[in-house]
Amino acid sequence: MKVLTAAQMREADRLTTERYAVPGLQLMENAGTAVAEFLHGKFAALAERKILVFCGKGNNGGDGFVTARLLKQSGCAPEVFLFSNPGAVEGDAGANLKRWQQGLGELHVVTSHAEWQTARTALAGADLIVDALLGTGLRGPVEGLLADVIQDVNAAHGRIDGKSGKLQIVAVDMPSGLASDTQDFGGPVVAANYTVTFTAPKLGQLVLPRSSCCGELVVRGIGTPAELLESDPHLKIHWIEPGEFRALPLVRDPAANKGTYGHALLVAGSLGKSGAAVLAARGALRSGAGLATAATPDVVLPVVAAGMPELMTVPLASTEAGTASYRNFDYGRFSEITRGKSVIAIGPGLSTHNETQQFIRALVAETGLPIILDADGLNAFAGMADHLNQRRASALALTPHPGEMARLLGVTVKEVQARRLDVALEAAGRWRANVILKGFHTILATPSGHAYVNTTGNPGMATGGTGDVLTGMIAGLTAQFGIEDWPRVLSFGIYLHGLAGDIAASRVGETPLIASDLVEAIPEAYARVLAEWEGF
Repeated sequence: MKVLTAAQMREADRLTTERYAVPGLQLMENAGTAVAEFLHGKFAALAERKILVFCGKGNNGGDGFVTARLLKQSGCAPEVFLFSNPGAVEGDAGANLKRWQQGLGELHVVTSHAEWQTARTALAGADLIVDALLGTGLRGPVEGLLADVIQDVNAAHGRIDGKSGKLQIVAVDMPSGLASDTQDFGGPVVAANYTVTFTAPKLGQLVLPRSSCCGELVVRGIGTPAELLESDPHLKIHWIEPGEFRALPLVRDPAANKGTYGHALLVAGSLGKSGAAVLAARGALRSGAGLATAATPDVVLPVVAAGMPELMTVPLASTEAGTASYRNFDYGRFSEITRGKSVIAIGPGLSTHNETQQFIRALVAETGLPIILDADGLNAFAGMADHLNQRRASALALTPHPGEMARLLGVTVKEVQARRLDVALEAAGRWRANVILKGFHTILATPSGHAYVNTTGNPGMATGGTGDVLTGMIAGLTAQFGIEDWPRVLSFGIYLHGLAGDIAASRVGETPLIASDLVEAIPEAYARVLAEWEGF
């Protein structure tokens, strides 16, 4: 699904009105309807809950008035607060304000700090707040009265004294205070449990450090045809969701055999880090590779082989430290290992031993197979990342976490995190590679300037080995589906990995979660994607 900036969203609304004759008033009605339907679907016994609807003077507030009207008509009793003089509410928003004022319910007007001190008592005992204060038109940090309102709402967030337990916040289109684009304005932001956004995700909801304030992001159509966005070549940012995988053959051919789904080669492991090879191999096979072989130092091969009976292994000559030796290139031996393989993943657990790092750089330079480079494979190019361009293979995918990316670029982690999207795109162009910058909302950047942002996953995945599983998974998927549409394949692996992590966390909790839990959740994650995919 395409991702929009604030300006692109305004243009989409304009074109929807001009080309498809959907007036702005109807778009606002559809937006409020989408929020009301979400609330009824998400919260049981909605009519029994104390609901507060906070509206600003712009179109976001207009969406809030529509939501309140529809809730009222369905038997709920929302309290509506307008943080503006009613006379300042114009256009479509003004029309919906008048509809609310025509006998539907009381309107609490708050235009000063003193009035808010009285009105804020409504927060006590509230079960649900609908945040329609500020939308995509935000131009700077929230200050003054609305800043106080947001801070008080956040202070009340999560307290337990409402009839239904914890206070829940649902943001309309944007959590108030969050920028729509890549510039974080600072200032307070509503910490929502859910954000119901319209037409498409907004860039700030995915890439800003405070995008976690969106909570669970829900996208609802309000009248803009999908083809209007999908056919626009200027929209190059995508949100990774099941609809992105429609073109992949997720259902297997009854006449297929193990050779149909490729052979993943995993160059991984060393003395003390044999588990990395096992986890990567489990990820490859669980994600559907027909065959997987681990090329691992001979001193740890028995351990790796015992880790998974379905895995094939091949020994690598070792250094005295028990790591892969440069001698593996003697007499064309490694060329024989790559024969018949579909993809090569290099790095998990290989170590930073000097000779092993030389081996990795030579392997990247010489192999013609599609390459997935991770962990110690990336460390081999720290401070010399431009050497990545000195390779035979046309297809290269890198999977750095922020620390590895910082070492590749010779910058600080803080600098990487401050510009995650731009850093990933610049690196992808510079190295002619697909760059998967891991972390909160993992970003896949492609050499063509497209980017895909993932929102599955959770903090429980911040544990050793989950990155090795991801490397194996995208190797396994590449073995199956090839590289003709590699960004889509890589996106699928990223999404599936995060979803498996979410399923694992639901089973064992975030803190106790380990990488093996994630592997065991891959089948259920795949089944969920397939079920959603079949619905398109």
